[in-house]
Amino acid sequence: MSSPEIASLSWGQMKVKGCSTTYKDCKVWPGGSRTWDWRETGTNVSLLFTTLHLKQDSQNGPENSLQVPARTVSCLFLSSSVQPADLEEVVKKGVKTMVIGRGMSEALQVPASTVEYLKKNGIEVLVLQTEKAVAEYNALAAQGVKVGGVFHSTC
Repeated sequence: MSSPEIASLSWGQMKVKGCSTTYKDCKVWPGGSRTWDWRETGTNVSLLFTTLHLKQDSQNGPENSLQVPARTVSCLFLSSSVQPADLEEVVKKGVKTMVIGRGMSEALQVPASTVEYLKKNGIEVLVLQTEKAVAEYNALAAQGVKVGGVFHSTC
């Protein structure tokens, strides 16, 4: 069985050739595809809160003087990451290469432990911005490589 071509990609929408479903996030493997539902494996968005303490700084030049006062800034970040459990289904399909699409703005993280999991299973790993990931996946599929992938189509 060959890996299906990803026929189209736009913000929040992906279509796989031969499948009538429009996906937001999807998993693909030789002979199939389905929705990638992060909730199935516990992969979710984490809120990270941090406080930065900035020291007073000044830059003096012959033409200007800039004084930056000391202050504390609180920041809220959203973070999510691909876990080995997100990939197990595709790995079990016997893929030789896994392509991971991190999102249009590369917001989705791929921890070293996830890459190690794939390498320990003898699988080549490509982690790319989603548009580049889809292009690479389609090129490998067209060459007959047993390629699988997980793709995030928004941030």
